[in-house]
Amino acid sequence: MIHCGKKHICPVVACILIFASILICSWKDPQLQNNITRKIFPQATAASPAGQLCRGKPAQNVITPLKDNRTFIISPYFDDRESKVTRVIGIVHHEDVKQLYCWFCCQPDGKIYVSKAKIDVHSDRFGFPYGAADIVCLEPENCDPTHVSIHQSPHGSIDQLPRFEIKNRKTETFSVDFTVCISAMFGNYNNVLQFIQSMEMYKILGVQKVVIYKNNCSHLMEKVLKFYMEEGTVEIIPWPINSHLKVSSKWHFSIDGKHIGYYGQITALNDCLYRNMQRSKFVVLNDADEIILPLKHPDWKTMMSSLQEQNPGTGIFLFENHIFPKTVSTHMFNISAWNAVPGVNILQHVHREPDRKHVFNPRKMIIDPRKVIQTSVHSVLRAYGNSVNVPMDVALIYHCRVPLQGNLPRESLIRDTTLWRYNSSLIMNVNKVLYQTVL
Repeated sequence: MIHCGKKHICPVVACILIFASILICSWKDPQLQNNITRKIFPQATAASPAGQLCRGKPAQNVITPLKDNRTFIISPYFDDRESKVTRVIGIVHHEDVKQLYCWFCCQPDGKIYVSKAKIDVHSDRFGFPYGAADIVCLEPENCDPTHVSIHQSPHGSIDQLPRFEIKNRKTETFSVDFTVCISAMFGNYNNVLQFIQSMEMYKILGVQKVVIYKNNCSHLMEKVLKFYMEEGTVEIIPWPINSHLKVSSKWHFSIDGKHIGYYGQITALNDCLYRNMQRSKFVVLNDADEIILPLKHPDWKTMMSSLQEQNPGTGIFLFENHIFPKTVSTHMFNISAWNAVPGVNILQHVHREPDRKHVFNPRKMIIDPRKVIQTSVHSVLRAYGNSVNVPMDVALIYHCRVPLQGNLPRESLIRDTTLWRYNSSLIMNVNKVLYQTVL
């Protein structure tokens, strides 16, 4: 304790002590800041190293390879459902990629903050060496990063690294009720008539947006996509995955031994989930030749309202797939103008295959995207909400394709004309599109 013999001594001593404290703190500040940061973020390696400001080159493509050619970045998304993290959707080699770091650009000072990533390769890899992955980094406090770069090291320069915008930073009100995610369109896709019919059925059922991850398609199909893009229904995400990896059109590695299965479908679906998390009330995960047909309701909005009321807390609704073989047709709705259009006329295929004993019918989903963390093709892998299998008397998936039970005689198939309930609107709408695009 300091004892002041005279009144003017105390203020002088106090000033000296304050000045000395400022000098000591200013000398220790960088070390103190890093120590505090490491306590708050144990996986952090540095805070604002060397005063670097935000650097890196803005990413130009949907699929961006890192220098290791074992890591491919799709897009980062802000996710604060559990903690304040950036979740980067990507593709990685499940064995070769051991560590990655997020280099955050903090606002408003533009400084860099480095955080070690948790690399979570999705469990549904089906034997392929590459799989969908979440690269998850805890964000620093007092920082609203707008961009992030991914690096194999916590040190060095990131001037030449791609810089990605972190999406979903701002909360938005839902702009649409239903968004359909289709991945991936490949193989010079030319099933024009069935695609248009599916699109028009989606719109009749209540869809406002269809997101398509497009690898390639025919010239005629390009014209149709251009029409729907200009209409505002379709959003095209370029998906040139075969420029980076040996892709398989099969679902399992044992079939043809490529790098990644089914054109990276699972990665695209997860990106679509997060891309629409804040702008769509529901996200529908199915293929272009699949339509979820309600049997008890006129459209998806009334169906989902009923299902949510019956299943409170449920975020995942699974619908059973049923094959309507395109090899079995009826003479009804043989519209002459449509015969010049490549593709299947679904109105002529109303016989479905019966269920097989001990064979599980795969399902597709309508989900609340805010309740899903990771999804696969036929089920979700991680979620906050419950899942429910929707009974077949409520809805089923109309899937018109090559048969799975090709040896069955016609009389063994089940005649199901549910689709015909929509025939008048469907024919009128399809004709409008065809006359503006193909015919």
